[in-house]
Amino acid sequence: MMIKQMKNLKKIGIVVLLLVTTSMAYSQNFAYVDTEYILENIPDYKDAQGELDKLSIEWQKQLERRYSEIDKMYKNYQAEQILLTEDMKVKREDEIIKKEKAAKEYQKTKFGVDGELFQKRKELVKPIQDKVYKAISEIANYKKLGVVFDKSSALTMLYTNPKYNISDDVLKKMGYKPGETKE
Repeated sequence: MMIKQMKNLKKIGIVVLLLVTTSMAYSQNFAYVDTEYILENIPDYKDAQGELDKLSIEWQKQLERRYSEIDKMYKNYQAEQILLTEDMKVKREDEIIKKEKAAKEYQKTKFGVDGELFQKRKELVKPIQDKVYKAISEIANYKKLGVVFDKSSALTMLYTNPKYNISDDVLKKMGYKPGETKE
């Protein structure tokens, strides 16, 4: 039932998008870009990706070594468990838990939402993406384009001419003042 509703919503969304696009096409100019293609043709981007891949592989190997060590500790514990006193069991279990926490923290530090890989990607790739966006914006202004879509993603608008932005009108229609949040 839920899947059927989601499919219907998706169909409705596509129809609405087509209607909006068709009606807007008569009054505005549209273009598209393929950012994957663009980025593949920028040597600095390839270098940045290579560096990120190298870091990611190294950190992944270190993480696998940590988990391998934990696995070995756990197997040794299981094999020796019947020979250990309760105090020794607790001590070994605590050591394993401590190592697992450290491994998870390492994983979060390297690969988490704000981890080192994310930060490095931001440092290396964001300036390139900013240059791409600036070029798209300049071309769009020069060619008087209303909207530029990205072919490589799910209908992402990379550039929109601010004069076609009706966000403030929508907020006003809903009873909100632009720039303020309603409690």
